[in-house]
Amino acid sequence: MRILLVLFLLALPFPLGQQVNAKEATLTISFGAGAKVYRAADLLARTDAADVTIKHDIAYKRPMIYRAVPLLDLLGDLDKVPFDTLEAQATDGFVSQIPLALVSKARDGGAVPWIAIETAKKPWPDMPGRSFSPGPFFMIWQHAERSGVGPEQWPYALAQLSGVQSPFKRWPQLAVAASLPADAPERRGAKGFIKNCLSCHRLNGAGEGDMGPDLDKPMNATEYMTPVGLRRLIRDPASVRTWPNQVMQGFDKSVIPDNELDDLIAYLKYIARK
Repeated sequence: MRILLVLFLLALPFPLGQQVNAKEATLTISFGAGAKVYRAADLLARTDAADVTIKHDIAYKRPMIYRAVPLLDLLGDLDKVPFDTLEAQATDGFVSQIPLALVSKARDGGAVPWIAIETAKKPWPDMPGRSFSPGPFFMIWQHAERSGVGPEQWPYALAQLSGVQSPFKRWPQLAVAASLPADAPERRGAKGFIKNCLSCHRLNGAGEGDMGPDLDKPMNATEYMTPVGLRRLIRDPASVRTWPNQVMQGFDKSVIPDNELDDLIAYLKYIARK
């Protein structure tokens, strides 16, 4: 019996009475010189941590209260950095390109960005229809309507924030010709694509997100889908096709009005011709 007990104890992955500690999640911020790595405890211990009420939460579709720290304080002086975009990378392949001008509006009465922190002691509930929460780090916006913040600019499962150049500078294939008028539908559609689509879809190889397929390679989406089908796919993907682990939720008219959807499709067609 003693031999059997010893063998049983040796077979255990950890000593009796000791729990397995999973690797603690961290948030890396590369914004200027060097990178800073924060644990949840590090952020919660900051003096500027506060309870933040979000009236229209993107993740839960209802009011929420989070313990969070102000993003502006984490980033420092935005006026002295050599880039114009904040790239937010999530652990699931989602990569949002957020203009620094949008973040800066918080100083002038615009939407205010925060980094919400989930802890093991106070876990958040699972998101509707999902088996996980938006933690452990979630970029949230107070008064998002003041600056027109879109749902793709609320990255959850956040792993890293980096200062980068704008998508049009990093990937010239995304840009439209300088000869197009300032109010051309294709030009407006390009901005809409960056805001709403590039976080998950690449376009002609451009972009960092890999949750969805490239919308131009090997064939542009406008070349194999009908206009009706493409519009329905953007509005309600499940009404066109379904597949296991489907992620895309669709964009209703409150997020992408009909005229902006027309601009977006005009831009995709422009890229196909280009």
